[in-house]
Amino acid sequence: MPPRRKLNAFERGRAVAWFQDGVPKREVARRLHVSISVIVRLIQRFTATGRVQERRRPGRPKKTTPREDRLIERLALQTRTASSSIIRRQRRVATNTNISQQTIRNRLHGFNLSSRRPAVLPRLTPAHRAARRAF
Repeated sequence: MPPRRKLNAFERGRAVAWFQDGVPKREVARRLHVSISVIVRLIQRFTATGRVQERRRPGRPKKTTPREDRLIERLALQTRTASSSIIRRQRRVATNTNISQQTIRNRLHGFNLSSRRPAVLPRLTPAHRAARRAF
């Protein structure tokens, strides 16, 4: 079975046209390199509604656009130790819009980027330094 993928509007229209011309569903699926279940659902949707567009999906719309998401990713990659609050401030300067730190963390998680903090080490006293030089 071919890997799962979505059909664009042109391919959906083409699939319905082929089916209406008498091409079997299995052949339509083979031509478009999708599984037959994709074609079956598409034909069912077309016969029920007369349209090939996808239905709206539930869920809250994203607050950021894909362009803003790429900006967040770029800011995070430029300074790997930047926290979400620093990225938030940099983004606000660049785009003049405000989003929460949690949104920044969600987008970074979506890019498989995790936050990094520099290690805080104990301060070395002059006695420590002298001991290390002597060693």
